[in-house]
Amino acid sequence: MAEQAPDRRPLWIVTVLLLAASAALWGSSRLKWSDLTGAEQAGALVPLALIYLAGIAGVLATSGWPRRIVGVLLALTGFAACWLAVNGAFGDGQALPPRVLALFAGVAVVVAAVMLVRAGHRMPRLGARYQAPGAAKDAKEPSQEKEMWRALERGEDPTV
Repeated sequence: MAEQAPDRRPLWIVTVLLLAASAALWGSSRLKWSDLTGAEQAGALVPLALIYLAGIAGVLATSGWPRRIVGVLLALTGFAACWLAVNGAFGDGQALPPRVLALFAGVAVVVAAVMLVRAGHRMPRLGARYQAPGAAKDAKEPSQEKEMWRALERGEDPTV
């Protein structure tokens, strides 16, 4: 029975959500938050945006439990972005558009993180589609060419 290829759509959805969240946080950090306390929130958004970009690499490079751990860590940072968005949002002189962008980013990351925790082990890993089905069998049976290269590495002359 042929092994079924894993569905790549959830992986793409997670990647796009993290990329959109990173762009939204970066854009939100460029807007004016308020006259008094906006500098602290806007300054904290850029590192979170970079964490989301690094999260994309973490998601693509891992599988199984490590991918679920990346999902949990991303969820925590998503909640941090949501907190920054709503913290002090109802005071005087608070701008709404940057807070809405930051809130969108936080929610997008939390959704991506939930997808990773629930179904991350079923998502394909980076490079998994390039491995031929018979690659494991070929690795067990050394070819004549491979044996020649190994002999050269040992310092032996394979032509003798």
